[in-house]
Amino acid sequence: MQIIDGRKVRDEILETLKGRVAALPFQPLFCDVLVGDNDVAAQYVRMKERTAENLGLKVVHGMFPGDITTENLIKELRRLGALQNMAGLIVQLPLPAHIDSRKVLDAIPAAVDVDATSTASSDLFYANKPNYLFPTAAASVTLLDSLNLDLKGKKVVVVGRGMLVGRPVAHLLTSRGLDVTSVDRDTPNPEEIFKNADVIITGVGKAKLINGNNVKAGVVIVDAGTSESNGSIVGDVDRETVEPLAAALSPVPGGVGPVTVSMLMQNVVISAERQAGGYEK
Repeated sequence: MQIIDGRKVRDEILETLKGRVAALPFQPLFCDVLVGDNDVAAQYVRMKERTAENLGLKVVHGMFPGDITTENLIKELRRLGALQNMAGLIVQLPLPAHIDSRKVLDAIPAAVDVDATSTASSDLFYANKPNYLFPTAAASVTLLDSLNLDLKGKKVVVVGRGMLVGRPVAHLLTSRGLDVTSVDRDTPNPEEIFKNADVIITGVGKAKLINGNNVKAGVVIVDAGTSESNGSIVGDVDRETVEPLAAALSPVPGGVGPVTVSMLMQNVVISAERQAGGYEK
């Protein structure tokens, strides 16, 4: 069985992006907004900031108290989005309960909405006119593409219909003319659908959902799910029972996660390159 190494794919993408950043006529700005004192969220923010700095981007810190109002947070986002050379502005989720997350995400200027979380970005994506791809969905498909498989005539199953993974992954693959079936909690007899799948992409956050009893030999699985089990982060796949059957599997951690960050940074670089097209030296 082949383990799909997300870290290797990530490093290759980031190395290419570093060269693209160096070729720009200005230093792009990146900002990951953090609200409140969520330690886990803060770790994610620092990791993304380190990656951005390693690419040659300039990080703008956007840290706000947990009691900030929706209206004031929106004002700050508009201020940050208007900074010269701002190329990527995202908001770390989850936000405190009193904040209207949808209003906040929709306030991110479209040109720098590199997480593609606004309603406008989503609408463009499903109209096949995307400003940017959803990073986790793009990472999942990138890992699948790294195997260089011919998927014509193969049965592809996408588990979940979530905003960040399931729905956009299904759209990306369907747009390629592939045979894609989406499965969610309301789907009857999902185990039978899993057993007939040649490829499974899953991202629902339910440990051991995919196991050796409900997949066939030779299946390829991209696992974008994350949940906690006995103090460890695990995916949707029960690796112990699936590995003897699968032809290829992306691990958790070390699979989709690392590539997601590189896809986010790719969106930032695309944003900067669009700005550079009208840049006056």
